[in-house]
Amino acid sequence: MKVIVVLLSLMGAFAIGGAAADESPGATAKLGEFIPAAPPQPAPPLVLTDAAGNSVTLGDFAGKTVLVNLWATWCQPCLREMPSLERLQASLEGRLTVLAVSEDHGGAKAVQPFLEKLGLSKLKVYLDPPSDAGQALKARGLPTSVLIDAAGMVQGRVEGAAEWDAPRMLAALKPFLPEASENGPLKRAAR
Repeated sequence: MKVIVVLLSLMGAFAIGGAAADESPGATAKLGEFIPAAPPQPAPPLVLTDAAGNSVTLGDFAGKTVLVNLWATWCQPCLREMPSLERLQASLEGRLTVLAVSEDHGGAKAVQPFLEKLGLSKLKVYLDPPSDAGQALKARGLPTSVLIDAAGMVQGRVEGAAEWDAPRMLAALKPFLPEASENGPLKRAAR
């Protein structure tokens, strides 16, 4: 049964090749484009493992805008997008938390050398060897990213690799980000 699940997961990574669709009939977007949720839905509960082996839940990030990025070390599009996720995290520190969730079955042993090789140090990396997060977030392939606002609502997703720090992507994310005030505290952006 595990072989079938792995095979289906691999097929899913290739199945989103040319165009990705959201849940509504007839709506399509190109790979790497932000697809707004219509309507936004509550985020499913997720339990992840940090690099030290501790359990972390999505609820631990309540009140923060979170981008959950599902990826794997064997995924070439993931390899291409990870540096831009790192730059996004660095540029929006305090306004957006990127949770880079590895779906690798090898856990930390597979992930750590990959992160070191790419020089990624800003991303918060979590492990999900059973791919529970991918199933809960209805990922059809890797990479898949899901934007969850501070109220815990899924606001949209990106299927396929994206250039996360490109002006077009930053413009898509901006309405969901808190604004930094000159006095330090964050306030929600007006929509």
